[in-house]
Amino acid sequence: MKYIIYCLLLLGTTTSLTAQMDSKLLKDITNVEEKVIDWRRYFHENPELSNREFKTAKKIAAHLKSLGMEVQTGVAKTGVVGILKGNKPGKVVALRADIDALPVTERNNLPYKSEVTTTFLDKETGVMHACGHDTHIAILMGVAEVLAANKNLIKGTVKFIFQPAEEGPPPGEEGGAKLMIKEGVLKNPDVDAIFGLHINSGTPVGTIRYKPEGTMAAVERFVVNVEGKQTHGSAPWAGVDPIYISAKIIDGFQSIISRESNLVEAPAVITVGKITSGVRFNIIPESAEMIGTVRTLNPDMREHIIRRMTEMASGIAEAHGGKATIEWQNNTVVTYNDPALTAQMLPTLQKIAGTENVNLMKASTGGEDFSYFQEVVPGFYFFLGGMTPGNKTPYPHHTPDFQIDDSGLLLGVKTMAQLSLDYLNAK
Repeated sequence: MKYIIYCLLLLGTTTSLTAQMDSKLLKDITNVEEKVIDWRRYFHENPELSNREFKTAKKIAAHLKSLGMEVQTGVAKTGVVGILKGNKPGKVVALRADIDALPVTERNNLPYKSEVTTTFLDKETGVMHACGHDTHIAILMGVAEVLAANKNLIKGTVKFIFQPAEEGPPPGEEGGAKLMIKEGVLKNPDVDAIFGLHINSGTPVGTIRYKPEGTMAAVERFVVNVEGKQTHGSAPWAGVDPIYISAKIIDGFQSIISRESNLVEAPAVITVGKITSGVRFNIIPESAEMIGTVRTLNPDMREHIIRRMTEMASGIAEAHGGKATIEWQNNTVVTYNDPALTAQMLPTLQKIAGTENVNLMKASTGGEDFSYFQEVVPGFYFFLGGMTPGNKTPYPHHTPDFQIDDSGLLLGVKTMAQLSLDYLNAK
């Protein structure tokens, strides 16, 4: 009800909402589409991992400089920031795009398929934009070009933030939104609000999904170290099997979700994504390591799950003659869409995409370090359709077969450009 009241109160406050976009602005957006698609395909073919986005940053910076902007490079290692001042003074809005790729070997047969390989955590792997960050870069570069050509419409300042390491910096390094904030990206000029989008392979092209308040989950990374006693594989009674203990711990963790968490209140997930142990088929090893993630949308559930996992890992290991410790690292907080800002900008989304194509969504257990920006200033984060209409089996994000339909990019440029103008020009 509170959100509906916000919508009714704010519906009339955005002065630049018109029956259609400014004609020159719309023409400029339409004309930039081909460039946006070309940029997206370049970045897809030339992906770079977190904190290593050197070529990506160079291309972004060159483009922003060509538009006459003040450009900052090397922000949070490889981040790029462009500052565009309008013809009239006013507030400051920030637009953010993440720029890093993932250690995934692409399995598509696209003409711009990534053939890049690297060593990640001592393992040979491909590198792929398997989450759509290539589209985010291209969209924001397009928005920068369009708004730079329409400074007369801008009352205030637009800050373009191209953020590295959204997927998390390499072990032992700082990075991402946290480091950008630490280095002052929301200052000089001080940002009043920030917008971001994420393309989605399971959402049809031409549509947008959004949610006020908690939208994406807080993300924890955990490492469980299990100590056993090495012995011959033929005589397990002579040792303590850390692999067997690990299996019991994983099973126990899932009972926290299925039997202890009130999933009616909010969803929660515990996933073990990596297990390392042993060197040979006939040796029970001395130790095992498990690495995984916890996703929560409720602070009390988060606290309970972390406490119970810590207790359970130690207790299960001890019950089987071993020892276990667990280390925690917080990766993101809840992505929280400011309800007043969300209500204020909803008419813009509906105007650009059509009311029938803008849909309220349920909270996602995915995580986003955009959430750290939202802890400092009001923020609005939404999802853009990237699935070819009629596709019944879209591939998930972070997989080798992940694909995005380029025809979805133009709507991203339109929405981000108009959100900026409508926010800055609102009374």
